[in-house]
Amino acid sequence: MKIFKIEDYVKLKNPTPGELYRADILTVDRKAKDVIGFFGLLSPGNEVPYHIHKKRESIFIPISGEITMFFEGKEISVKPGVVVYMPPEKKHGLVNKTDKDVRYLEFCTQPPFESDFEKVE
Repeated sequence: MKIFKIEDYVKLKNPTPGELYRADILTVDRKAKDVIGFFGLLSPGNEVPYHIHKKRESIFIPISGEITMFFEGKEISVKPGVVVYMPPEKKHGLVNKTDKDVRYLEFCTQPPFESDFEKVE
């Protein structure tokens, strides 16, 4: 079993001020077989580019700040208390339009992020 305490991630100091920070928190190395997870921190003005995953499904959980998600051409404001399911083969991206860091957790099915990521316009 692995327990994730949201308060630990909300309090985490930004190790890469001004940039996107991503840290794996659930991996094959930690005995996860079909699911991976990571903590993301998006500084003001930064973004995760519009992209798709061919096979991967994701659960996106904002834990601090307000983030703008783009999903299949629609813009959606997402705050803590909302959980977003992202199916495979759907265009999506993130942008921080605020003046504060945004923190989130994301849990995904395999394959790993890098092998199933395709940037799109």
